[in-house]
Amino acid sequence: MSGPGTGRISAAGGSAIDLSVIVPAYNEEQRLGPTLDAITRYLGEPEGRWGEWEVVVADDGSTDATREIVAARRDPRIQLVTSPRNRGKGHALRLGVAASRGRRVLLTDADLAAPIEELEKLDKALSEGNAAAVGSRSVPGATIGDHQHRLRELLGRAGNLLIRRVAVPGIRDTQCGFKLFDGDKARAAFAGSRLNGWGIDVEVLQHFRRADWPVAEVPVTWSHQSGSKLRPLDYARVLGELGRLKARALRPADAFVAVLFLLMATALYSGRFFDPAHRYLPDSLQDQNQWEWFFAVTADSVAHLRNPLFTDLQGFPDGVNLMANTVMLGLSVPFAPITLLFGPAIALSLCMTLGLAATAAAWYWLIVKRVVRQRAAAFLGASLAAFAPPMVSHANAHPNFVILFMIPLIIDRALRLCAGTRVVRDAVILGLMTAYQVFLGEEPLLLASIGMLLFAVAYGVLRRDVAKAAWRPLLRGLLIAAAVCLPIICYPLAWQFAGPQSYQSVLHGDNAGNSPLALLSFSERSLIAGDAERANALSLNPTEQNAFYGWPLALLAFAIVVRLWERAVVKALAFTALAAAVLSLGPKIRIPLTDTVLPGPWALLADKPLFESVIEGRVAMVCAPVLGMLLALAVERLATIRRLGTVYAGLLAVSLALLPLIPAPLKSTARADVPAFITDGMWKSYVRDGESLVPVPLPDPGNAEALRWQTAAHLGFKLPGGYFNGPYGDDRIGIYGASPRYTSNLLRDIRYSGKVPTIGKNWQAQAARDFAFWKAGVLVLAPQPNDTLLRQALEKLVGRPGKWTGGVWVWDLHEGS
Repeated sequence: MSGPGTGRISAAGGSAIDLSVIVPAYNEEQRLGPTLDAITRYLGEPEGRWGEWEVVVADDGSTDATREIVAARRDPRIQLVTSPRNRGKGHALRLGVAASRGRRVLLTDADLAAPIEELEKLDKALSEGNAAAVGSRSVPGATIGDHQHRLRELLGRAGNLLIRRVAVPGIRDTQCGFKLFDGDKARAAFAGSRLNGWGIDVEVLQHFRRADWPVAEVPVTWSHQSGSKLRPLDYARVLGELGRLKARALRPADAFVAVLFLLMATALYSGRFFDPAHRYLPDSLQDQNQWEWFFAVTADSVAHLRNPLFTDLQGFPDGVNLMANTVMLGLSVPFAPITLLFGPAIALSLCMTLGLAATAAAWYWLIVKRVVRQRAAAFLGASLAAFAPPMVSHANAHPNFVILFMIPLIIDRALRLCAGTRVVRDAVILGLMTAYQVFLGEEPLLLASIGMLLFAVAYGVLRRDVAKAAWRPLLRGLLIAAAVCLPIICYPLAWQFAGPQSYQSVLHGDNAGNSPLALLSFSERSLIAGDAERANALSLNPTEQNAFYGWPLALLAFAIVVRLWERAVVKALAFTALAAAVLSLGPKIRIPLTDTVLPGPWALLADKPLFESVIEGRVAMVCAPVLGMLLALAVERLATIRRLGTVYAGLLAVSLALLPLIPAPLKSTARADVPAFITDGMWKSYVRDGESLVPVPLPDPGNAEALRWQTAAHLGFKLPGGYFNGPYGDDRIGIYGASPRYTSNLLRDIRYSGKVPTIGKNWQAQAARDFAFWKAGVLVLAPQPNDTLLRQALEKLVGRPGKWTGGVWVWDLHEGS
């Protein structure tokens, strides 16, 4: 600080005070006296070094002689402000700072863990143009004499790490009780504070950061003093106060948008959301049964500490490689308590609803941070990104393509790497995020990578100066991210590609690409323009309507690109959308209304590792967030135009493009009841240890209701067959369901064809071999289409009639053995 007589400012109260020292105190009768002696002695010698000063003791409702010690001092420069009851350090500091008059304000704890002589270092930092100087124990140059207890030190470090991530990035030690502030700024910050506890340091520093007032972190000498008022429970209170700070930092508009996204997701799932155990989404085909089973088996593995990457509960006796199936361990594991308490139907419904809302909120956050500042524009863009027709189609059946909240975070972290400011930190976080996304969905990560690569190439060509500055830190960061990510995912991926029941690829046929007409048509679930017959004719099934953006949105996007063509980001987004759309057409592009077939660029990737299992039509999903960003840019530009006619015309065009895309709630139907044979536990007397229960026909991708039987029985029995991805044949080609056997094919064909072939001794012998392979304890035939014919076939295969019990026909395979 400058010497006396240089630049003093009259503070509130009219007196010229250069320095105010605030000492919060609660029951400090043992330490306060020596502390005041040390402070006044230092400030008074040599005379005039610190100019006019005052010491304000802020008593926080002490019940000992703290106040009397201050009152006994005859020095008018020592003041006392009191609180009638103990309310916390934050309240005491707020009282003390409000009573201060100094041009600069020093906060120091009553134990002087940082000696008053360290003021010299803080004063130097303030004189260099900073608004605050924070004493720190965590920066190079700091000296720690007596350490705290090891546990308290670890808790403190963990707390500081969390504070840096949540509230005040860049400051390593916010809790050292030795800080010097510009007086007026300190009074403004403390006056605006609300916390009464230990978290007030964070709240005030956050105020400085938002006001763009520079803060310096200064190494100091510090020694732990006995008698600290900080107790272990206070660490939890600080975390609670951090949560309050984070919630308060959220803008009302942002909170409103998050709630709106949640309501939108709930409305979409309303047919199932309010009674998931008894409602089914028919457009999910059999996927709802499959995903509920995935959640159930993962929760069971967590509860019993089993390997979550494999199970033989389905596909018995060979089992299922769960890592090679989309079990979404990143969510099914943390949702395990909900699954165990309330059942897999409720867990899946809650997960998909919250996940869709979180995905929309994540796109909104990215668009606000990177694309536009206007909240309304970002809301429209994020709504399109998360609720576009292909997303709604997958919302029926595929949580891994709906719950994409990590993708915007990964994109943002990759962009941070390009800036090159904190490459190591951002790369480590990117590596962890990528590893987590692997456990949410590998195919969405691959598609997102394609989109990011397309955008990066286009933007790099357009802005070579940016590319030149960014490629080195980006490359370095990606290498570090890979070094962080690979050790985490190495074992699960090795299990996925080389473990039991792994497979080489899943073949989807040569018609999995989109028709060009699909890009311009409307989806089945369009509230206004939906056409189920046309949509299903242009897609694989209702869960794979991967385009269907509609011709009005295509025209609007074209107009936006033309109008905003001067912006490099618009050109790059346009290239990304167009390239993704073309790739989604597949390796062969059939020109509509003709017999002409052209080779598509996807042919270059179709047989490459990883890409060979991708349904290429899904690449069009990349267009959803890209179109959302273009829409946000256009709406923000409209807000700056003063000509009302132009604004109205623009908003009308946006409305006409988006209205046909508003989805109707997903269709739902009542679920069939699980037979009493299962729910009442009758099956237990038929299935011995190591045996399986065989539903007739075996569960497969066309009829997986038996998976629900298994979850209703708390996974008490094993099932042959099933709905999963597994290997087939010597080449281990991926197929849906278990490797077929003669008897399973026979029973399936009877169900779907209604024809029973001649069954003689050869079929009976084959059935006996298949029953032995499945280690079958009982055959169970529930009421279903062609159940009479199935019963006749089973009577011939087994050699005796079944028994009607618990609402099903039962053949006990132990009889006569």
